[in-house]
Amino acid sequence: MDPILNTLNPAQMEAAQETEGYLRVVAGAGSGKTRTLTARYLYLVEALDISTANILCLTFTNKAAAEMKKRIRARLPDRDLGRITTFHGFCVGLLKEDCHVVEYPSTFLVLDEEDKEAMLRRVFEDLGVTGRDLTIKDAVDYIGWRKGGRGYVKTLIDPDLDRLLAHEKEATTLKDKVLYRYFYEQRKCYGLDFDDLIYFTLYILQTDKTTREKWQRRLEYVMVDEFQDIDKDQYALADILSGYHKNLFVVGDPDQTIYTWRGADVKFLLEFDSRHPGTKTIYLNANYRSIPPVLTAANALISHNRDRLEKELTPIRTGERKPLYFHARTSQLEADWLTAQMRAMHDGGMPYSQMGVLYRAHYVSRAVEESLIRNRIPYVLYSGVEFYKRKEIKDVLCYLRMLYSGDDVSFLRTVNEPRRGVGRSRIAALKQYAQWNKCSLFEALLANLETDLFRRSRAREYARLIEKYRSIYDQMDLTDLLSGILSESGYEAALRSSGEEERLDNLAELKQAIYDFQRKAGEEVTLGNYLDHAALFTNMDQTERSEAVKLMTVHAAKGLEFPVVFLCGLSEGIFPGKRANTREKLEEERRLCYVAMTRARDRLYLSDAAGSNYDGSNRLPSRFLFNAGEGNVEYVVPLDPELVDRVQSQIQKTENLEPRTPREDPEIGRTVRHPVFGEGKIIGIPRDQSGYIIQFEKVPTPRTLAKSAKLEFVQ
Repeated sequence: MDPILNTLNPAQMEAAQETEGYLRVVAGAGSGKTRTLTARYLYLVEALDISTANILCLTFTNKAAAEMKKRIRARLPDRDLGRITTFHGFCVGLLKEDCHVVEYPSTFLVLDEEDKEAMLRRVFEDLGVTGRDLTIKDAVDYIGWRKGGRGYVKTLIDPDLDRLLAHEKEATTLKDKVLYRYFYEQRKCYGLDFDDLIYFTLYILQTDKTTREKWQRRLEYVMVDEFQDIDKDQYALADILSGYHKNLFVVGDPDQTIYTWRGADVKFLLEFDSRHPGTKTIYLNANYRSIPPVLTAANALISHNRDRLEKELTPIRTGERKPLYFHARTSQLEADWLTAQMRAMHDGGMPYSQMGVLYRAHYVSRAVEESLIRNRIPYVLYSGVEFYKRKEIKDVLCYLRMLYSGDDVSFLRTVNEPRRGVGRSRIAALKQYAQWNKCSLFEALLANLETDLFRRSRAREYARLIEKYRSIYDQMDLTDLLSGILSESGYEAALRSSGEEERLDNLAELKQAIYDFQRKAGEEVTLGNYLDHAALFTNMDQTERSEAVKLMTVHAAKGLEFPVVFLCGLSEGIFPGKRANTREKLEEERRLCYVAMTRARDRLYLSDAAGSNYDGSNRLPSRFLFNAGEGNVEYVVPLDPELVDRVQSQIQKTENLEPRTPREDPEIGRTVRHPVFGEGKIIGIPRDQSGYIIQFEKVPTPRTLAKSAKLEFVQ
């Protein structure tokens, strides 16, 4: 073990060698978290002779699990490392061994998202449900919400399929009918989706004592990576599995909790010590990634959050280059400034592959992509498709092409988008007519609108829309034309009704792109000009991408690092986003910005652009720029004092900046009685002081109850 332990700093070594009991490691960005986890695993195996079969290491991604296995296999090439896995991977393994408890075969199917949607489409078809009645997305969301309480498991494990169908017939709402038919389809093939994997595992562990004790005794050491991102069910799973030996090692950083939208709660890490008496906490604050000025700005930024554990990253590397900030007049000028910096660094010998462009939302990448293409700088877009290849952008461009050329490709993409009842059988009839009459599919539709086959569809609405704008588009302003198409086609309304906020943002960015093109091209611009312009971006060569700038959202950049980071779109309403309307949401946005800044090793560029938001308000520089400290950031051009005053006013209006004052909690330690849970002891107070954390005698894990709960204080 000496060679491995000798590579650790004192805090890392303490975390690796502290093996017994509850241990919370608060690991800041770039502090060597994976190295510490790996060293602790090897210490357990090599120094303490613990079998790998008795160690469970839970990660959030297969990539993280693979990286740990790779490092450990270098020392333990012949050991089984199957218990270094994701939460879902562990649940599959447990269910393969013990799903007989709920009378499921070990050959059950794991359904991915595509399988789930395909199953739902079949359910819709069987029940005669159309997109106007209920969308697939809404059905998926509803099923996920109904499964959240875990009570559904008893229904889904019922071997009597007729009873499941009876539930469907008795259901009084369409959503419930879809829900129970989906359960029926799942049960027929013994299919479990990703939600089921954890819920079934918890159900078995909580209801079957023999299985629970078997796994608790087997898993002598439980380790959980990225603990700041776990949800309540993953928390319960880790707690149950470590319930016998009580050796639970968790590592994470509250300042990097950025997934609350999928159930993560920063309080699970913040309150770990109050929920687990005797917890030891170790801080990993030494940062091996970033130069001091980057960390100074990042530390200043995150210090404005309240829900955190006080810590400050300490740089190990040297360097004096402050983050550089540029405030542009337009998004195009912002993008051109970014690409100019890239070109200059590349000319100085830096590969493009060492540069990362980060942004809050995909639509922000549009101006940057266009500038990169104009300047012939290669790039790769991660966690998404290039702007002009996104579905909603291609759909709308095809609507515009229908006015201009009426080609069959555009027709097939738009005639049933949104749904108008022009399905496969009607399309097949049109194709046959077009083939016989040597005409386009749109012409075939016009010729068949009065037939019985099409009279019952909404194809006439589509035909009228295209005919109307075909006759006037060359007399219209392009942005007005786009607005008219989006409104009268029902496309925009369909996205709104299904809650597709990101797609709506992308459409708003397309309007801005057309406006920018029109302004630059002058009065002579035509629809044909713009379609040609867009085609140049959609048809760009995608080969030779290894030497390329990386573009991605901040969420996608979690866990990565780059020598150079460009953080663009730093405007109020974009970053922080316009929906950050509570302190908790605003703090998550600030954590997200902190994650973005701490991806940078050597250089950090910050930028934004003036102009208007889509609600008509003027764009202001992000408060996060000011949170980072004016003296910690170098300004390319000083901001107008009046603009600074407006930002500060905006901050004062939307944030309560009063410091949090700790208070004593005399209730801790008191015994209480609950009408359902029975007697228990108050072991902690939530950070928002809204209730009590109680360890009940009859419940294996603590419960957080509101102050309004029916509690009787016994002593």
